[in-house]
Amino acid sequence: MAKSSRHALVWLLLVTLTLLSSASRVATGQDEEIADVSRTPGDGEVWRSSGDTKHRRAYPIIQPDTKHTKLKVSQEGLNVIRSIKNPIAIVAVIGPYRSGKSFLLNQLLTLTCDEGFGVGHARDTQTKGIWVWGDPMEMEVNGQTTSVLFLDTEGFESVGKSSVYDDRIFALATVLSSVLIYNLAETVKEADIAKLSFAVELAEEFYGRVKGRDEVFTPAKLLWLIQRDFLEGKTVQEMVRGALQPVPNPEKDKDVDQVNLIRQSLNLMAANSTAFGLTQPHLARTRLCELSDSDLDPKYVRQRNQLRQVVASLVQPKIVSGKPVTGEEFADLLEKTLNALNKGHIPTAGSVVDAFNRAVQDKCLALYHEAMRRLLPSLPAEEAALVGAHRNASGRAMEVFERERFGGKSAEDAIRPLRDELREALIKLKRENEFESAKACEGAHRGCEEELDALANMRLPSVAKFDARLDACNHTVEQACRGPSKTAYSDRLKKTWTRERSQFLKEYNQRLFNWLVIGSLVLVVIGRFVVKWVVVEVLAWALFVFLETYTRIFWSFDSLYLNPAWRSFVNVWEAVVYNPFIDLDLWSVPLLWVGLILVIMCRCYRCRKRPHTPLLPTHHDTLHTRRSE
Repeated sequence: MAKSSRHALVWLLLVTLTLLSSASRVATGQDEEIADVSRTPGDGEVWRSSGDTKHRRAYPIIQPDTKHTKLKVSQEGLNVIRSIKNPIAIVAVIGPYRSGKSFLLNQLLTLTCDEGFGVGHARDTQTKGIWVWGDPMEMEVNGQTTSVLFLDTEGFESVGKSSVYDDRIFALATVLSSVLIYNLAETVKEADIAKLSFAVELAEEFYGRVKGRDEVFTPAKLLWLIQRDFLEGKTVQEMVRGALQPVPNPEKDKDVDQVNLIRQSLNLMAANSTAFGLTQPHLARTRLCELSDSDLDPKYVRQRNQLRQVVASLVQPKIVSGKPVTGEEFADLLEKTLNALNKGHIPTAGSVVDAFNRAVQDKCLALYHEAMRRLLPSLPAEEAALVGAHRNASGRAMEVFERERFGGKSAEDAIRPLRDELREALIKLKRENEFESAKACEGAHRGCEEELDALANMRLPSVAKFDARLDACNHTVEQACRGPSKTAYSDRLKKTWTRERSQFLKEYNQRLFNWLVIGSLVLVVIGRFVVKWVVVEVLAWALFVFLETYTRIFWSFDSLYLNPAWRSFVNVWEAVVYNPFIDLDLWSVPLLWVGLILVIMCRCYRCRKRPHTPLLPTHHDTLHTRRSE
């Protein structure tokens, strides 16, 4: 398992390791021809300046903290990068301190030491953190203008630094770069191989993908650059291959085993890696900044120009989440990677990958919530519908995560944080659904209770109306009350209905009896003063006396209510008071006013037809009386 994981690991870094072409050849210091450079214009001229004279100098983008253990962002350099709108490719140089990295970058950029990156000859390292050349080079890559940034990194193993700090620098350069130049002096040493351990782990974690999956993050292509004084003997490619061969370990030393594992992983891709040999430019190394090209070794000048072409042939825009990054996106990528590397005392490849997967996870959560809003436009919803929508939306979110995630973890390990987030989202959604369900059901229940109170206080009681309103209320509750609270509120409402209906029926006959008594008295008044029919008045008095006396002497109320005659009266009452045409309980007051108006009008009409009789005798009446006598 360890070997297979290490092999997969290197497959990533050394697909970090630059697949030049199917037959990538190695340029050495012996006039060997180099790989395909068809994209380059001519000898030495492989890219052009963007013309940004305002930023034509080196800027720090990463600097060490005061203890020289962790890194911090320099906004000055980052703002320069943010202004770049083209797709970006990064060429970074790493290697031991005092190995000529800054001078090499100046040579690639055709800059003097005064113009370009700072070059020093003291024992202490000149470059602190990571620096970028502010004027990006531009070149056409696959028909698209690409801005190429060159990064100078602090050397390994300088005085006053920890290995953890070196790991952070190395990891940051590995993640950010499109081409990673490993600058070594003379030969490949054991320590140089061991230094790749973190990069190997990073490659295994970061670029390990299931076979056949789309690439969402392009790994850096590794260029082994060996600067040496001697030209005879092994070629650079042979030297790299030899250094990557496992060494005997008869004493089973764990450190040797660890380095051999790294060798094994790197050796798998050694045939597809790129190695380049570069002779020393001049014997007077401390005076290199003072020398022009005419003073340098002609072979060095020729190899340097060839090196530019090799680097140019490897350049590709940095791809993150399946698309080229611009300056703004690259700055965000840098900050995200740096925050991940600074977590904890010792940086881990897993922490870097998790930081990148956090962004993918956030995207998938946003897709989940969008799908849930589409599947469930509003709450409350039935529990089964909510769970079904969650299953559908979470399934889509996890498909997107599995397609776009970073890292070589198993699918189960990688997707576990997202699954936990989705589980929390479902729990939160269920709580919200329960709240909205209780709110909706409480509102519907309150409306039904108000309706029941109104029915209990009807002026003209009607069982048919009571039952019809109960059915309508039940339908309203069924429509409005949904979700987990529906069952509880339905049971509660049924109990309320049963109690209120029982109470209504208990009072119903008594209220009818009272209305019948009041009606008999009203008929007395109408028969005596309105229609002035004695028969109506007598019958009304008879009904009143019968209801008030006879029922109390001979029948109880219960026996009256069971009498067929009473039941017939109830049926007539129900038919008149509440029917498809009219609800007398609603129209009783308006009809009463209409009746009173009609009575007044009738009285006025009759008064006009009758002769006027004065209340007091007149003079005419007195004379008429005397004549009669």
